[in-house]
Amino acid sequence: MTSYVLDELSWPEVGRMLARDPRLLVPVGALDQHGPHLPLGANTLVATRVAGDVAARTGILCAPTFCYGVTGPGGPYAGAAGLRRKTFHRALNELLARWEDHGVREFLVVSAHRCEPHLEAILMALTARATTTVFDLYQIDVADLLEEDPWRAHAGELETSLLLHLAPERVKLQDAADFVPEDRALRRYTRGRAPTPPSESRGTLGRPSLASADKGRAVFSRYVDTLTAVISGDGTRTATQAAV
Repeated sequence: MTSYVLDELSWPEVGRMLARDPRLLVPVGALDQHGPHLPLGANTLVATRVAGDVAARTGILCAPTFCYGVTGPGGPYAGAAGLRRKTFHRALNELLARWEDHGVREFLVVSAHRCEPHLEAILMALTARATTTVFDLYQIDVADLLEEDPWRAHAGELETSLLLHLAPERVKLQDAADFVPEDRALRRYTRGRAPTPPSESRGTLGRPSLASADKGRAVFSRYVDTLTAVISGDGTRTATQAAV
């Protein structure tokens, strides 16, 4: 089976593939808390798997996932850690510049982390000649596949369902608990540039009790189908956060 992931290929193989198609998928994750029932790498896993499936469908090369993004205040959540926006932006710029020197002419950055400074840093990535398109997976509308509003949740139905589909062995449903704050507290959370759930929530906002592997499979399929269609020229750019 042909691999499309850079770190599994030799440099001559990468050179030949870029000569055929000078595009590169770049999944970007984050090490962020997702309640007591989901792993810190939930965002990283989703971005990695979506980008990998899109690469396999389209034949486009895929970079190893950049696992550290910009996160909110660490708070009491052990292990959650991120980079400052400036640091993250600089690191991403340096990576893109090196790949551009090797012949990449379009970068397709895939992110699954809802944090404004994180997305802003990606959107400001600069290259000398190549174009950059940023795909924020959480901008893809999946509300019809879920029972709760995904925009008002964190580690709730959406992300718990995705992990039940992608890595059920990493989900601890016995530790999951629904937490839906009153409207004022919820508005404070949803307005935040780097949202931090109330401490009494243990990191969860929403209803993970509504989650299922079937919902996660449907959401994941929509993410992959949407990106594949856009990248292949068969769909609109409604899935993109921006095209620079």
